[in-house]
Amino acid sequence: MSATTATENKMLTVKKAEGVAEVHIHVNKTNAYDLDYYRELNAAIDDIRFDPDIKAVILMSDMPKFFSVGANVQFLKSSDPKFKTQFCLFCNETLDKIARSPQIWIACLEGHTVGGGLEMALACDLRFIGDEAGKIGLPEVSLGVLAGTGGTQRLARQVGHSKALDMNVTGETISPQEAYDIKLVDRLYPQSEIREQTQAYAKKIANNASYAAGNIKLSIMNGKEMPLNVAIRYEGELQNLLFRSDDAQEGLQAFLDKRSPEWSGK
Repeated sequence: MSATTATENKMLTVKKAEGVAEVHIHVNKTNAYDLDYYRELNAAIDDIRFDPDIKAVILMSDMPKFFSVGANVQFLKSSDPKFKTQFCLFCNETLDKIARSPQIWIACLEGHTVGGGLEMALACDLRFIGDEAGKIGLPEVSLGVLAGTGGTQRLARQVGHSKALDMNVTGETISPQEAYDIKLVDRLYPQSEIREQTQAYAKKIANNASYAAGNIKLSIMNGKEMPLNVAIRYEGELQNLLFRSDDAQEGLQAFLDKRSPEWSGK
């Protein structure tokens, strides 16, 4: 595993230790972001994707009471329509890298998660939330626009089309418990435990059969966009890679030896 390192930028810091990367957001009090933030996030994702030691990633906020409220409204108001269109495109391309990366991304939600903040969380593979984290929702309709960095599409795939429509057209926010009940988030923890529990989950992935976990993610995330028969063949190709891996040989032998496997991540 890699030694502990930290790379601090203006709006986010990346900390790496024991196979886990933590991306800490600290744009401002509410983490209302602009293009500069997404440039930093894009660079952080690229760095993590190329780091063979990193198996799991936690996206989290350093701001009390806020994960993120999304894009800075003043920034959007002062930008012309062509710029805003390219901004949304860049944001979507950046978030899509998360789904295409073998690392498991977890959004750790400790505060209000609305607008583009929720869209960032939806782009992650898993979402864990504290029971006192605050409001969750997509209020873009109140600004006369839609949730344009995956909010209409990822939310519909996560909670179903009718519920996603309801949340988008009303702009109403929901509580952490409600988010858990509709399966918008995967785990609901006591507020005092959310960060520790998320870190423990990420470390478990990093210390387990991480090469298999990464391929499981790619099979699910990429396969859901394919016809079933094509997705099954894609699954088979990934399984073929795993059959040839060191971890598969170790896992099978450890099972026969009745011992715990020693994973190499290869």
